Amino acid sequence: MRIETLVLGDVRTNCYLLINEETLETIVIDPADRADVIGRKAVDEGLMLKAVLLTHGHGDHILAVSDLKRDFGVKVYASEAEKGLLLDPTQNLSKALFGVSVTVEPDVLLKDGQEFEEAGINLRMLLTPGHTPGGCCYYQPKEKALFSGDTLFCGSIGRTDFPGGSLSALVRSVKEKLLTLPEDVKVYPGHEETTTIGHEKKYNPYMG
Repeated sequence: MRIETLVLGDVRTNCYLLINEETLETIVIDPADRADVIGRKAVDEGLMLKAVLLTHGHGDHILAVSDLKRDFGVKVYASEAEKGLLLDPTQNLSKALFGVSVTVEPDVLLKDGQEFEEAGINLRMLLTPGHTPGGCCYYQPKEKALFSGDTLFCGSIGRTDFPGGSLSALVRSVKEKLLTLPEDVKVYPGHEETTTIGHEKKYNPYMG
């Protein structure tokens, strides 16, 4: 599996491409608002987009979903606890932040701890509420890679002042679900630079 990062949109959302190097089948994690950039890269490099995984439903992570679904027929995955937010433009902030009402109807709703395979890549969904009620992370054990969305950042955690946010829930999610992973797991967050579980256990001020 090869991981590539595209930094997209005004708030510089990290969109991750998980590429099966044998087949070029590809998973897109959080496509942000630039389906054109993702689609052009797929065409130019012969990538076969198979699925979109959403870590949560905020507008800066979901605006490109409908275009990718239309153009490439991707299957959309999300936490089942996030469905309500994905279907509500007021809750998902698409109207407030981007001036457009966007909703996403996932094809697959995942339960906490559920393992699944797409593009020949095995992943496990970890439910990590706090930034949003149904926010989640995706863990790839073989590569020791965690895609944390806006749950965990390098030296910080996600905002909790949006609808449905909870600081206590977010801190609990990180401590119970993420910091229990091996320390050498690399963390790919929704914004800014990568980190590791070990680094966050030692230096993240919210983990004291």
